[in-house]
Amino acid sequence: MVIETWKKSGIATKFPTYRNSALVTVHSWQKGKRQDDEAEGLWRIKDGIYDFTEFIDKHPGGTFWIRETKGTDITEAFEAHHLTTAPEKMIAKYKVRDAAKPRIYTLTLHEDGFYKTLKERVREKLKTIDKRPKRKSDMIHLGILLSTYLFAVASAKYDSLLALVLAGVALCWTVIVSHNYFHRRDNWQMYTFNLGMMNFCSWRISHALSHHIYPNSYMDLELSMFEPLLCWVPNPHIKTKALRYVSWVTEPLAYAIAFFLQMGMRIFYSLRHTNIMYWHDLLPLSIPLVMYYGSGGSAGLLCCLRLWLSMTSIASFAFCVIGLNAAHHDPEIYHEGDANREDRDWGLFQVDTIIDRGDLKWSQFLVLTHFGDHVLHHLFPTLDHGLLPALYPVLYETLDQFKGELRECNHIEHMIGQHKQLLRTEPNPRAPGAGK
Repeated sequence: MVIETWKKSGIATKFPTYRNSALVTVHSWQKGKRQDDEAEGLWRIKDGIYDFTEFIDKHPGGTFWIRETKGTDITEAFEAHHLTTAPEKMIAKYKVRDAAKPRIYTLTLHEDGFYKTLKERVREKLKTIDKRPKRKSDMIHLGILLSTYLFAVASAKYDSLLALVLAGVALCWTVIVSHNYFHRRDNWQMYTFNLGMMNFCSWRISHALSHHIYPNSYMDLELSMFEPLLCWVPNPHIKTKALRYVSWVTEPLAYAIAFFLQMGMRIFYSLRHTNIMYWHDLLPLSIPLVMYYGSGGSAGLLCCLRLWLSMTSIASFAFCVIGLNAAHHDPEIYHEGDANREDRDWGLFQVDTIIDRGDLKWSQFLVLTHFGDHVLHHLFPTLDHGLLPALYPVLYETLDQFKGELRECNHIEHMIGQHKQLLRTEPNPRAPGAGK
């Protein structure tokens, strides 16, 4: 069978099966990955097949990570989520055999490569850095969370439009800051992510295991889930130039309903196929209930529900304005179809798919609420954002050694670049690191 040229992946030998699904969801991504990954129904790390069945309930990070990745290749996820050498030594007893076929992913993690070299330096640096910023992150999260409910109650009690807008912004920031926590072992803060009608379990897959590991590629679920409304892959077969201009018109609507679409798709899929809803999907309802009782019932329950939906739409719009213009979309950033860097190191691939927000670095609050320090976060997702600034010296040192570049711009420049990327249909022929 002849494979269409535009369906050839830049980071894998196969075009991902899930992209042929009628409805692209977290579940279809997982199902497709199990078909594609040559993991033989178990867990694959590099060229080894492991059986972690007995380890699921013992995993320090929680059962979710092991249970949901069965049947897939977790090589890059395993590397990125474990900073110490202990896990690599521990898993040896769970290896059952060598894989029968080669890995489908073409990115590398050589011991003397960029990522493993950086990881060793970060491991040493973490022994001496100040850990107090981590506590500050926790306080920022708690403060924004409480502000969300306080502004929500005020909007109901005083019929205040200003309070409603502030509640929406606070809800948006709560969701973004909560993202700082669901990459890690189970904790109470990750549940607050669900207040925005999204679900941290789904996002642990679509964001942590898909987007973080394979950014801007066909394997990136966060790209495909927005199609056809928004398409950042520079490929006319996916979306024509004319329709891409339409995206500029439909974009604000997509922003305003993004949170609702996430909830709606999970409900639809659960009713038609397999249940993917959790008890914590009910957490968003705590907001209108607090609004109702906090206002003494003066606003009425229906009024509180209406205000809550408006507040969630504001939060959804703000989340997309921040998130979709945070780091990944610009004509100068690598996207699927562009020329690949000669050095296929996974860490350098992460760097090539990001332009960081240089205008945020002076404030831990802004970094937390606007997806700041994005390169370091992608490379070491389990670390608290408060610890990341201390790692820049070793990052710069290692980038210089391996001919990488940390690019930066401000939010306005990112917004302009993201809209240019929506229109781009031709691949970039110049590989990252190839020079001007």
